[in-house]
Amino acid sequence: MKVSILYTELADYSVACLRALKDCDVELMLIHWPINPEAPFKFDLSFFDKVHSRDSLSDLEMTQLVSEFAPDLILSSGWIDKGYLKVCRSMKDQSVCVLSLDNHWSGSVKQVVATLISPFTIKKSFHKAFVPGRVQKKYALKLGFDEGDIQTGFYSADTSKFQSAFNEVAKSKKESFLKRFLYLGRYTQHKGIFDLWEAFLKFRETNIEWELWCVGTGDQFENRVEAEGIKHFGFIQPADMLPVLKETGVYILPSHFEPWGVSVHEMAVAGFPMLLSDKIGSKESFLDGNGSEFKSSNSDELLRAMHWIANLDEHELLNMSEKSHQLGMKNTPEIWAERLMSFLK
Repeated sequence: MKVSILYTELADYSVACLRALKDCDVELMLIHWPINPEAPFKFDLSFFDKVHSRDSLSDLEMTQLVSEFAPDLILSSGWIDKGYLKVCRSMKDQSVCVLSLDNHWSGSVKQVVATLISPFTIKKSFHKAFVPGRVQKKYALKLGFDEGDIQTGFYSADTSKFQSAFNEVAKSKKESFLKRFLYLGRYTQHKGIFDLWEAFLKFRETNIEWELWCVGTGDQFENRVEAEGIKHFGFIQPADMLPVLKETGVYILPSHFEPWGVSVHEMAVAGFPMLLSDKIGSKESFLDGNGSEFKSSNSDELLRAMHWIANLDEHELLNMSEKSHQLGMKNTPEIWAERLMSFLK
């Protein structure tokens, strides 16, 4: 069995899913965009049979490479790369072509137009769709994919890594549930980081024992708020996150818009109670009795959520931690690989 992966921005979790796919006795070709400097992951891609950087290939060269590889299935991440669309269109009679998309259906004019022209664009390139959750599935249906041609669960955390973290973190939490919030994400405006820092500074006026630890980098890193109780760690490779996870207690993601949010899945597996904005796609799978939702772009709402969780006792927080872990283990790289391969049945 052969599979070609046409990917935009690789991440640690996507590589974990592709490694699980390789374990299904699949011959794998990867074509990917250059690494994003705002998420400078270090990857071991040696398990792929063929690897090519997208920026070194013309559309024609890429199409020829994929054609020569003769895959049974092609997975393309989105439609932003028109060269990927060309490859799938040219290979549609020889391979099962699968589109992944994480766009929410909002009913915007742009999306309505996309649904109208889909028979002449998207559907000319793809047979199937692999999406993260319900809101993306709704869009795929609007684009003309049949119910039976859509799978959910496209994004999965590297659950084995965070399962190990859970085993360590659970011990720390049982000894003493640490009064430290954790933010893990890019330092960009749409992540809501300035709302987070504003709310935390107000919160700490009456909760001096709490801290906020922030991990990540991005175009707003130089504009980060430096204050008592806030610590900035910069970007940390996932393999080196355990010391931070062991020393923090509650996960916060205040994004103004988050198509999915794999960090939520990661932190769920690691056993973190959650405070999530209402604009995070993955809350549909990983927020259920293990935290609270607040209105995005509203620091007062976030402040109330912080006070709410700070007023819980350790028993309640530990129960939330266990619930998060249970929710997180509902999707894994192995399940991801099975779902992708099911398109060939």
